[in-house]
Amino acid sequence: MGGYVSNSEEIANGVANIMAEHKAQDVVILDLREVAGWTDYFVIGTCTSSVHLKGVSRYVEEYLSEHKSGSINKPNPKEDERWILHDTVDVIIHIMDAQAREFYELEKLWYKAKATKVALNP
Repeated sequence: MGGYVSNSEEIANGVANIMAEHKAQDVVILDLREVAGWTDYFVIGTCTSSVHLKGVSRYVEEYLSEHKSGSINKPNPKEDERWILHDTVDVIIHIMDAQAREFYELEKLWYKAKATKVALNP
């Protein structure tokens, strides 16, 4: 399944699908290419617990590694983590618990970005 992913859109879609596949809720891709000069996409998903958060983060890391698009940061989540961020430069992945997502409201902050909800097909 691995291989080289050629562009940020493919990475964003692949990561979003991995997050949805592993039960992250309300997975959204924000297309920031027209509104931010420093990144192309945000991928945002909500997890139900710190264990769920760390598990989804691990699957995201594996996907990025398999597709030769690693994070420039190496998240080291703590036991009570509420938000894990993976930064690949062109795609920034936000894995959050519900309270952090509600508080920071990234979709509202970046309201000019085109938002695409991601859900698995049954």
